[in-house]
Amino acid sequence: MKATKEEIVSKLRQDMLRWEGFRPPKPGADNDLGLGPVAAAFPDGVFPTGAIHEFISSKPESTAATGGFIAGLVQKLLLSGGACLWISYTRRLYPPALKLFGVDPDRVIFIDVPLQKDVLWVTEEALKCEGVATVICETKDLSFMESQRLQLAVEKSHVTGFVLRKDVKKVNTTACITRWQISPVRSQLRTGMPGVGHPRWQVELVKVRNGKPGNWIIEWKKQSFQTIIAPRIIEPARRYA
Repeated sequence: MKATKEEIVSKLRQDMLRWEGFRPPKPGADNDLGLGPVAAAFPDGVFPTGAIHEFISSKPESTAATGGFIAGLVQKLLLSGGACLWISYTRRLYPPALKLFGVDPDRVIFIDVPLQKDVLWVTEEALKCEGVATVICETKDLSFMESQRLQLAVEKSHVTGFVLRKDVKKVNTTACITRWQISPVRSQLRTGMPGVGHPRWQVELVKVRNGKPGNWIIEWKKQSFQTIIAPRIIEPARRYA
């Protein structure tokens, strides 16, 4: 029986997504990593695992906020087993703070690389290890060719990679599946706890391949992401390359 036109088009779309690094979700998996409405921005409503995600930060406070947001994603990725590798040349993360996001510091292997120029090489080799759940790389510069090498590595190993680019002055084109910008937002104070509130961020998905960029206010509460303000679609003129 011949396939209909709709079936042929549907199969071509699925093939294109797979070729570009998106894979169908595993049965029973938490396909949106607990991101709720944010997941609708991704193709088929599935957070792209086995891909490289780029986070842009230009200020120390944004870098700290980005680290917290990534830790929330890592918590979900570690539920399937494996370890997390955190690679940097100037690590400022306080490991016990990961417990706030449900991540046991014992599940994270910190790799401190003396020279910044060697960080991406170490990251590429780490991404080739199939037994690793996720790899976080803290760096400053990331060229298109370097990002392409990282993406090719995860397409074979299916490891999910996060590149946190710090002190970025000029944004360039990369081969990463997504590009994010995370900024801290004033939290709502808890009753009887003056000056203390749940972590809250402005989450901007600047670029997502075959998806819909958007902007959300998200809070980390009860070991999960909770959307405070509904998504706002980013106008095309604001998107980066």
